[in-house]
Amino acid sequence: MTPTLVRHHSHAETSTQMDSGDRARDWAEIQERMLAPLYEAVYERLEVGSGTRLLSLGCGSGLALLIAAARGARVTGVDTDLERLALARTRLLPDPDSAAGPPAGHPRLLEGDPSGARPSDGMAYNLITAFTPIGCSSDDGEGLVAELRSAVPLAARGSTVVLTGWGPPERCATAPVLRVAGRLCDRDRAPRDGGWRPSGRDDLEELAFRAGLNPDGSGRVACPFGYADPASAVRGLLSTRLFDAAVRATDRTQVEKEVAQALRPHHRRDGTVWMPNVFRYLVCTT
Repeated sequence: MTPTLVRHHSHAETSTQMDSGDRARDWAEIQERMLAPLYEAVYERLEVGSGTRLLSLGCGSGLALLIAAARGARVTGVDTDLERLALARTRLLPDPDSAAGPPAGHPRLLEGDPSGARPSDGMAYNLITAFTPIGCSSDDGEGLVAELRSAVPLAARGSTVVLTGWGPPERCATAPVLRVAGRLCDRDRAPRDGGWRPSGRDDLEELAFRAGLNPDGSGRVACPFGYADPASAVRGLLSTRLFDAAVRATDRTQVEKEVAQALRPHHRRDGTVWMPNVFRYLVCTT
């Protein structure tokens, strides 16, 4: 099993009590690396390097920024999750507690709307990424359209924008597990599709057009989800925020129980959990 995808965690036991800081750490330590092949494939295709000025929307705890910075890119990340941003600062900034802020050229990490991420040196971005995949619900692209409309004016004309989404359910072993969230939210209402809305072939293109972007190529990347044990798998998946509504509709114990049950077909004899998935990315221009 790929070492970068499966690690043991000292706090891997599930719990009925978890604050947002615990969830952010689970994202950074367990789940975020599952999308590393997607980041790498996009950066390789676009030849990200010293000439890249990157703005990352929903940068999370900063792994994609870290990979881009290692390739020589100048990076800025924005997110609304304070706990994830705090972890990103620890990863990326030489002195995250310095009142003076990072020196010129170092990564910038900002809270809130992308419109506040105007480059400090006046040089426009030439790459914008949105690495949070859409395709789990009928409206999960709505907020992204608004973010893109705020971010695109900060980029030079003809810059590249990358959008990402889940692949078709038949190529994503995690799809039945994600359906648990919708089923728990809808259990007191008429049955629907379990909350999973299969990704359409043109979903990313439609989102791009709504944001005023021009599609210019796409690709698919295998991103298997691998976990050291079932408990780590539950914690990692719940850290994605895709189960938040289910937790509010029921309780965390119930969600953990049903997610653990849905994961059983993916247990391996050595105790690990393995789920092959495919993600799609769309390359656009401004």
